[in-house]
Amino acid sequence: MKPTIIRNRQFYTATNHIRSKQLGATLSKDLREKYGKRNTRVVKGDIIRVMRGEFKGIDGKVTQISTEKSGVAIEGIKREKLKGGNVDIYIHTSNVMITGLNLDDKWRQSRLEGQKAKVATEPPKETPKESPKEVLKPKEKTKEKTKEKTKEKTKEKTKEKTKEKTKEKTKETPKPKEKTSKSSTKKTKQTKAANQAKKETE
Repeated sequence: MKPTIIRNRQFYTATNHIRSKQLGATLSKDLREKYGKRNTRVVKGDIIRVMRGEFKGIDGKVTQISTEKSGVAIEGIKREKLKGGNVDIYIHTSNVMITGLNLDDKWRQSRLEGQKAKVATEPPKETPKESPKEVLKPKEKTKEKTKEKTKEKTKEKTKEKTKEKTKEKTKETPKPKEKTSKSSTKKTKQTKAANQAKKETE
């Protein structure tokens, strides 16, 4: 199949949103310098100059846009009917140059100027600022967990060591000997002497 046939088929079988994008035209030199863009989509109210064809050199305002015909109707470019009346002639946007832009739409203006379209919103109410909570990264969390575990282990080890030391000390310390009073020793000596005396007398 010829490439021209494939191209034409792509044009006529394209979806509506793609067809609307195809309705773009080049900007004049002044508009290019102002907005820094070469082309935009044609919109109702734009002022246009015809660059090619039967109506070359005519300027006018866009009255209608047709995605089916992929063309634009311009003021002053009409054809008379045999039965009477006038009909709009649709000119393809590739044969047209935009000399004046309709900037009633603020979104379009912001897009041309290279800014993001701002949605009108109410000013935010002032709220007391809260101190931002420290968000820990996963690596820091793991480090803290490991530190806590090591601290717990060291505490347990120190407790076990202290217990073992106390047990060893209790084993090593001998029991204190009972002190005999001097009076009891004297009494025992006297009783022994008395017994010996009795035996001798017998």
